[in-house]
Amino acid sequence: MANGIKTGEVSRDSALVWVRLTRHAQAKTDGAQFPKRKMKEVQLPAGKVVADMQGAVPGANGEVRLRYQVHGSQGQPVVTQWVRVDSPTDFSHTFALRDLRAGQSYDVIAEGRPGKGSDICCSIEGEFRTAPAADASVSASFCVITGQDYPRRDDKLLGHLIYREMLKLRPDFLAHTGDTLYYDKARPFATTVELARFKWNRFYGLQLPREFHRQVATWFIKDDHDTLKDDCWPGQHYGELTFARGLELYREQLPVGDVPYRHVRWGKHLAVWFLEGREFRSSNRDPDGPDKTILGAVQKKWLKDTLAKSDATFRIVISATPIVGPDRKSKRDNHCNLNFQHEGSELRAFLASQPRTLVICGDRHWQYASKDPATGLREWCCGPTSDQHAGGFRESDRTEMHSYLKICGGFLHASVQAQNGSAQLVIRHYDPRGNITHEDTLEGR
Repeated sequence: MANGIKTGEVSRDSALVWVRLTRHAQAKTDGAQFPKRKMKEVQLPAGKVVADMQGAVPGANGEVRLRYQVHGSQGQPVVTQWVRVDSPTDFSHTFALRDLRAGQSYDVIAEGRPGKGSDICCSIEGEFRTAPAADASVSASFCVITGQDYPRRDDKLLGHLIYREMLKLRPDFLAHTGDTLYYDKARPFATTVELARFKWNRFYGLQLPREFHRQVATWFIKDDHDTLKDDCWPGQHYGELTFARGLELYREQLPVGDVPYRHVRWGKHLAVWFLEGREFRSSNRDPDGPDKTILGAVQKKWLKDTLAKSDATFRIVISATPIVGPDRKSKRDNHCNLNFQHEGSELRAFLASQPRTLVICGDRHWQYASKDPATGLREWCCGPTSDQHAGGFRESDRTEMHSYLKICGGFLHASVQAQNGSAQLVIRHYDPRGNITHEDTLEGR
């Protein structure tokens, strides 16, 4: 189980747990390198197959199951049925755990075996925390990241350093805002299903992200590069991959449910909405107006209805792409540029009308905190996972909207501190080495 264990979409009573059965216990470290070639040329060196390449994690036919129980419990764990895994699902399976207890830490063990009746050949331990009751006045914290390109990692052997630094903070969960990997970047360009799966397995074969995900649950949001290609929308293709196949691969490789937009209540003081920005969007080429959308009509109604009904002290909307910005004038695929100005204005006005509601986004390769001059809506961007990946903006591009701007990698940490029935929200930007680069404090009621 070289790709570890990933837990996702943890609520008060449920969780998703992803596992993959692999041929070896670790990713291949001594394999061949992908050459620097153009996209339309052959990706693999002559005489090599994908399993020969550095970072390869070949899957294995067999069966997997889970054992799980509340941490410290003296009773017998719940044991799932064995599930067959093979090549059509890239040797992976996502278990749906139900009837969990709110506000508890759970221990989970994933086990694998070659086939029915055979001995267990491998296992891996994990843990996660369920959300507390909606009326529980408790503290909570989570991290937010985006843009983790495999070649642009801090440690060539271990992976991105932010995973080690985030784990030190012991967040309740992680929000990953997309670009979990880059199909449309070289070495290799993921123009086939086989190469796309290779990129997923190579990244999550790295030690640091594998160790983090073993201990912290994640809410995953997709964006363009981990769906198909830059600025993509439904109906497009990339090499042999279609947009629809890209969606299937994303759901295959991560613990995500059938509905891509979700929200979670984490006690009395925190509610978080995770928006979907690729599946329902209009073409960038369509003229702007009431019918042009990123969210789609159904998701937008869901967002407005659920947010308006929420009585959480702080309401945080997490988007793969910016809603406030500002962004570069050349960009065309988010709510803060002219291509989606109509829906962007509508969305900012609505969010600003809701008490103690703010936005956190990914996608941009720099950190910032900003405020919309028209509505007062505030937005924080976490920045990419490494300094090597930072860029596309300049310190001199700072506008009056910015209260903070830094061209660097890192992550964002949000912490809700419960205090005598009220709460305080602290949002901190960190660089990849765990240094605080910026801090904001918001008071609740």
